[in-house]
Amino acid sequence: MGGESSKLPLFSNSSFRNRAMSARAFADERRAAILSLLDQASSVQVADLARTLGVSTVTARADLDALERDGKLRRTHGGAVSLSKTITVSIQDRRVNVNAEAKRAIARHAARLVHDGDSLVVDSGTTALEFVRCLAPYRDVTVVTADFTIADFIDRSLPGVEAVLLGGSLRKGHRYLYGPLALRSLEVLHADCAFLCPTSFVPGCGFMTNYAQMAEVKTAMLASANRRVVLMDSSKVGAPGLIRFALPGEVDLVVVEADPDGLIAAELEETSVRLEAAGNEAAPAAVGASPDGGDA
Repeated sequence: MGGESSKLPLFSNSSFRNRAMSARAFADERRAAILSLLDQASSVQVADLARTLGVSTVTARADLDALERDGKLRRTHGGAVSLSKTITVSIQDRRVNVNAEAKRAIARHAARLVHDGDSLVVDSGTTALEFVRCLAPYRDVTVVTADFTIADFIDRSLPGVEAVLLGGSLRKGHRYLYGPLALRSLEVLHADCAFLCPTSFVPGCGFMTNYAQMAEVKTAMLASANRRVVLMDSSKVGAPGLIRFALPGEVDLVVVEADPDGLIAAELEETSVRLEAAGNEAAPAAVGASPDGGDA
């Protein structure tokens, strides 16, 4: 009987080497795919990589860590950004993972308002970029923006979306355009919907930003569209903001992931503005509809 145990199948050294080489080849393929994704989008998230590559989040993190050690990318909280692209590197790069899940939920909710053939005016910033990422399923959509990052992403990754980049002066480090040329361009536009992203929402004041010239562009964007939607995560409520670009009642819909202490609902109570919570399974109502008790 003792001799039978020697007949049990054993892996040879060559088998182990072949399996190790196969695992290494698979890892190399995944990491090449990650670099290809970064070449297109310039930032990636661990959860998205795990789904796309069909691996665990642990494996996705390990791949990102290995690529960072090789000097191929820079790790961020929850993901990574490209070293070879200027897209999202700058002020936006510092914010790309701030409340990232809330921003993605808001973006997905807002994208359900879009239809094939729509013309959209889209603000600058990381929430606006997440919104544009959600436009991939649509066709014949036109996005007007002052944001270089958004225009670049559309050019690289959204074949069904056309980008119209406003003219104007470049605010260095922020990658968006402002000034008389941008304002003049918006004067002659009439888009289906504008999606605005404030720096903050201050109760008793309105939707705010910290840069005077950008406040002018945001106000002009609102005036250039038939419908007006504000996208903001709950960290913006009560945050510092120097310059108002819109009163609470000057938009049609506000999309948030949460309403801290009901402050937004209280501000909108005497207006016709809808308030919708991202993550609600019900389809968003037509923009501009009267609010009902379930929206807060």
